[in-house]
Amino acid sequence: MRKWLLILLVVCFIGFFIYKGNTTIGVTHYEIMSEKVPESFNNYRIVQLSDLHDAKFGERHAGVVGKVKDVEPDVIFVTGDFIDSNRYDLKQSLILIEELQSVAPIYYVTGNHEIAVKDVDTIKTALKELGVHVLTDEAKIIRTASGDELAIGGIEDPLASELEDDEAVKASISQAFQEVPPHMFKLLLSHRPELFAVYSQNEIDVTFSGHAHGGQFRIPGLGGLLSPGQGWFPKYTAGIHELNNSRMVISRGIGNSIMPIRLFNQPEIVVVTLLSEE
Repeated sequence: MRKWLLILLVVCFIGFFIYKGNTTIGVTHYEIMSEKVPESFNNYRIVQLSDLHDAKFGERHAGVVGKVKDVEPDVIFVTGDFIDSNRYDLKQSLILIEELQSVAPIYYVTGNHEIAVKDVDTIKTALKELGVHVLTDEAKIIRTASGDELAIGGIEDPLASELEDDEAVKASISQAFQEVPPHMFKLLLSHRPELFAVYSQNEIDVTFSGHAHGGQFRIPGLGGLLSPGQGWFPKYTAGIHELNNSRMVISRGIGNSIMPIRLFNQPEIVVVTLLSEE
């Protein structure tokens, strides 16, 4: 009897652990310092949301919205897979934008699921109507009252192109930043972390990506187990990575797609604070 009671308790504990790890959201803070960050952008706070996949966290996404508001961001980046091609529910996902549109300017790029659902124009139009800056191979230059500038660029997911992924991304970056001065600090929204070498080669200062879902099952001390585009034991699943003078921030994402369960891999809101070197 005691043996079965112990087994039941263990099963209940594991079940509760998995449930909490998939239905609560953490907030991960990073700082990025660079001599290229203009002085008036010092302490510029970026919230990154990625891979919502039509998930719902409380009434009107209160579990996400409350934590974003607490951060008081200067800008919000949405880095793709806002919807899910397997259970497409744009109306539900748009509620998140409705709740956040007054918090800070929102910038968005597509992920592979937006392309796969074959309704990209509808998605982009709906987001634009809510005031979102939809970036399709283009960059916006942000200016402060003191005249300092930085560039926020975003590219279409390469699934929309007939080119190989690396060639498509290279062409998209070239188009997006063609009118941005080389010396300007460049932020890029691009869904795919596995293409970090391309971002670095194109001298992007900081890229914001998602897509990998943290490797879905994270092995303590080792990292993610499996990721689309990278396969088993992927290299780029979470955190900040550096290559030459380029950095990439990867969100573990908020929702799930085909695989509905995460392990040791809490959904996250990423917060990046830019710091200018004195």
